[in-house]
Amino acid sequence: MDDQMQGAVLGREDLLALIAGEQRLLSNVLDLEQQVQPNGVDLSLQTVSAIHGQGILAADNAGRVLPDVDPLPFDDDGFVTLGPGVYQVVFNEIVNLPKDMMAFGRPRSSLCRCGVTLHTAVWDAGYNGRSTSLLNVANPSGFRVQRDARLLQLVFIKLAREVAEGYRGIYQGENIRG
Repeated sequence: MDDQMQGAVLGREDLLALIAGEQRLLSNVLDLEQQVQPNGVDLSLQTVSAIHGQGILAADNAGRVLPDVDPLPFDDDGFVTLGPGVYQVVFNEIVNLPKDMMAFGRPRSSLCRCGVTLHTAVWDAGYNGRSTSLLNVANPSGFRVQRDARLLQLVFIKLAREVAEGYRGIYQGENIRG
C-alpha cells in the first residue's frame, strides 16, 4: 500500500489483495465473495460456549483468572438455541495483522435487529489468532444462530506508521494452536 493509505480504513479491493497476498491478512475465510464488504470483512461463527464462574482482572496479569467455558452443541441442522444471557463465541477466520495495521469489530446490523449484540476489544497491530468475543442475547425470547453465520464485521485501519513492537499478550496465537 502506498503512503496515501496510511491512517485510512481499508476498502474491499485493498482487503481482497491483502487476503490473497503473501502475509495472508485473513485465513480460513469461508466465502470471500460473501464475507468481504465495502469497508471490512465479516467473521463467521465457529463455536458458542456458556460462561461459568467468576473472572478476575487484577492490576497485574499474574492475577488474571478467566472463567470456565463449556462449548454448546449445534443441532442436526447446525443451529444452537440461546436463552437471554452472555456467551463466548470463537470465529472461524484467523486474523494475521501486520505491524502497520489494527482492527475494530462491530456487530452486523442483523444481529442487533434480533436483540443480540457482540462486545469486542481492539485487534492490535501484530496480533495473530482466531478471535474470541462476547455475545449478549438481550432478546427475552432468546436467539437461534447457525454455525458459520456471519456475526461481526472487522474493520481494518492502516496505521500512520508501523509500530516498533506488535501485540505480544497472552492471546497471541489464540485458538489456532493444537
